[in-house]
Amino acid sequence: MKELYQYIEENQEQYITWLQDLCKIPSVAAQNRGMTEVANKVLDDLKQQTQADVQLVETDGFPVVFGEVKGTSDRTLSFYNHYDVQPEDPIELWDEPPFASHIVDGKLIARGSADNKGNLVARIAAVHAYQQVYGELPVNVKFIVEGEEEIGSPNLEGFADENAELIQADGCIWEFGYKNADGRQQVSLGVKGMAYVELSCKGANTDLHSANAAVVENPAWRLVWALQSLKDASNRVQIPGFYEDVLAPTAKDDQLIADLIYSEEETKEQLAIDRFVNDVTGDELKKQLIFSPTANICGIESGYTGEGAKTVLPSEAKVKLDFRLVPNQDPYKIVEQLRKYLDDHGYEDIEITPMGLEYPARTDPDDPLAQSVVSATKDVMEMEPTVMPMSPGTGPMYELCQKLGIPAVSVGVGNFASNNHAPNENINIDDFVDGIKVIAKVIEDFAER
Repeated sequence: MKELYQYIEENQEQYITWLQDLCKIPSVAAQNRGMTEVANKVLDDLKQQTQADVQLVETDGFPVVFGEVKGTSDRTLSFYNHYDVQPEDPIELWDEPPFASHIVDGKLIARGSADNKGNLVARIAAVHAYQQVYGELPVNVKFIVEGEEEIGSPNLEGFADENAELIQADGCIWEFGYKNADGRQQVSLGVKGMAYVELSCKGANTDLHSANAAVVENPAWRLVWALQSLKDASNRVQIPGFYEDVLAPTAKDDQLIADLIYSEEETKEQLAIDRFVNDVTGDELKKQLIFSPTANICGIESGYTGEGAKTVLPSEAKVKLDFRLVPNQDPYKIVEQLRKYLDDHGYEDIEITPMGLEYPARTDPDDPLAQSVVSATKDVMEMEPTVMPMSPGTGPMYELCQKLGIPAVSVGVGNFASNNHAPNENINIDDFVDGIKVIAKVIEDFAER
């Protein structure tokens, strides 16, 4: 691989330009900005840079860009990525324009640089470099690039069901990946599931003067009381049956937790916090992060929250919640349990609107793909990676992979301070180049397993 790594280093400026050009397109799915342009750009890049057979697969929303490059064996490796990005707000907190794609002090600062265009371009570049040095790929490669990940992938399950044969593979490299604060590469073997819901409570048919609070019920208080009952002081969810399907970590999981490096002090310093939930530390902190389901308030809306005072009794209150789920929790069952819990506690009037339901997904650490990725990162980084039994985050991995019997592993070009979904999203240029090498090495290694 020395010759290939050298080629990647010598041609990194070309690959960086590919990424900058893609990041300049403001492809915000939530606002339908730049979506057609970026889908066509990805389609053209796959065709021009990798000679892939490409197609736009229509969905009920934005299309999936699909590309396939034939290799010399029957084995197939797929790459899942997305071309949409989060909105750039608040713009005033960016040090550089979010879609200018500027490089400052060795960092590319741009919306989408880490999530997820940097990983997509690194994979395109890896295939390109391998072809330039060796001619043909040793495995078939498929690119599956959707445009709705940042809005919950509402049409990916339908795409997967209708195109199961098209996307079938022996393994899938999932979209994301990061380096820890100590520079060690993370390799993730799965994702948590999620039940994302909105609760809404209505009172009077109009906002009222707050003097009426003596006799007219305030829906904001009602919603707050319902929320307060969902968790106890130790952060444990109080919904009956919420934990009944949770799989206990295995002995192998416990070993992965023990080997996992989590930079506690660096993380607290970066986030300007003094403690973690329940004051956990060490292995218990890592286990709680990865294997514990959660119930989180994402945002509350009610009444007047502008500048100054306005004495108002709001007519409606809403809250968005996400429940991060672990194997074998079922997001549909969780919503049913939530409904029953609210009803049993006298909150039948609070409406539940599901807004995103994802199953958890995991790949065995002994799977050939997992072993290939671990081996490749060690080869490139010259240090053992941090193997995450499961990412604390969520994605549509189950629908695209495990549901079809395809193992999936995450590795990528982000860093612990990439600021995904936040101002000044960034990647280190050196990490981007290393990420290209890792994927190139995985292509070769996976062909031999």
